[in-house]
Amino acid sequence: MKKSLLLVLLSSLALPVFAADCPALLQGELPKLRSKEVINLCEQYAGKPLLVINTASHCGFTKQFKGLEALHQKYKAQGLEVLGVPSDDFKQEADNAEETATICYGNYGVTFAMTATQVVTGDSAIPLFRELAAQSSAPRWNFYKYVVDRQGKVVESFSSLTEPDDEDLAAAIDKAIASKP
Repeated sequence: MKKSLLLVLLSSLALPVFAADCPALLQGELPKLRSKEVINLCEQYAGKPLLVINTASHCGFTKQFKGLEALHQKYKAQGLEVLGVPSDDFKQEADNAEETATICYGNYGVTFAMTATQVVTGDSAIPLFRELAAQSSAPRWNFYKYVVDRQGKVVESFSSLTEPDDEDLAAAIDKAIASKP
């Protein structure tokens, strides 16, 4: 009975309630790019293999969006989710969400989930990226890639130099897909 009362009280405060089995990596919500909607990370990604990328619209690696979309299309039937997180930490993100959205959706045809611009490095990093850094390493530049298994554990991380069609990245994705929830 006490647990029910606590849940009622928390819901009345409009605080998100996370399932006990939700991994630390997925505890939280992020606003979608150019939307009033939010992505509840636990609801959307718990139990699924995930590829997380910190992105920037005006970076030399921005052309990787095309390959990341190809990965999304190749692996989505096997359950892989892809999450792009724009960041201006390296001073290469567009000044507004509209321009970011045009570059991602219009120029590169991205259909995977994209968030609004976030901080991904240092003490001010969002919880998702603090946990990614704790499990592997913080991004040192744009287009760092993190492959996460079904338990919310980083399988492997990859630098910006790793192209989306890299065979080691594909092997890590295969390992994440094969993992048990």
